[in-house]
Amino acid sequence: MKNPISAPRSRGSLLKHAMLAVAGLLVSASAMAAGSGVPLQQSGADLDDRASLQRGAALYMNYCAGCHSLKYLRYSRMAEDLGLTEEQVMQNLNFTGGNFGDHIVNAMPVAGGEKWFGKAPPDLTLIARVRGTDWIYTYLKTFYVDESRPLGWNNVVFPNASMPNPLWELQGVQRPVYGEVNPDTKEAPVERLEISQTGSLSAEEFNGVARDISAFLEYAAEPAALKRQKTGVWVILFLSLFTFLAWLLKKEYWRDVH
Repeated sequence: MKNPISAPRSRGSLLKHAMLAVAGLLVSASAMAAGSGVPLQQSGADLDDRASLQRGAALYMNYCAGCHSLKYLRYSRMAEDLGLTEEQVMQNLNFTGGNFGDHIVNAMPVAGGEKWFGKAPPDLTLIARVRGTDWIYTYLKTFYVDESRPLGWNNVVFPNASMPNPLWELQGVQRPVYGEVNPDTKEAPVERLEISQTGSLSAEEFNGVARDISAFLEYAAEPAALKRQKTGVWVILFLSLFTFLAWLLKKEYWRDVH
């Protein structure tokens, strides 16, 4: 498996990028994080970029799978879709001792999660379908130190999140800069975040990490999307060929009429 940080990215299809760009222009002004009113950052996640999905899988298993499961996705299905061998998956991505055909579960007992975090960490198989890829991307980037919280962390997109920042060693530690107090809520909103302690990655490199994890979770939410997109290309080609043949048949038929 390629290094999850330094593996090269493919460009993906030009058509998909064009569609994403148009969609981004249409919704960027109104895209807000659910319940928080925070503008979402565009992740740029690309399901056609297999290297990104592989890096995202490695990052997820190393930093997220200890607490969060993907109970609707099997190791074997992930290997098939992402172009990985059974050996690569079992040696590099399976830390629970499960079998190759098992669903991806977390290592944390439910009772432990309830004790340490107040409730068991949720399964994330469908998080991209519920929240959206841009939400995940922005969420991963907006953790900050908050001494008032039980675990010492908070999040701009999901205020009072009951989990620490799993990627702080990569991103660094962010501290909030507050704006003016809202007279209605009596609270000061977080205006921006500033790095107070640098991490092992640059800002650009960490953006890549957040993008890869977001892309992997988008894939996990609907693995069939990979094959559906490939099948769709052949369907379009077939319809184009059929239309051309139908046009030739019509032309030949009407030649005798005229």
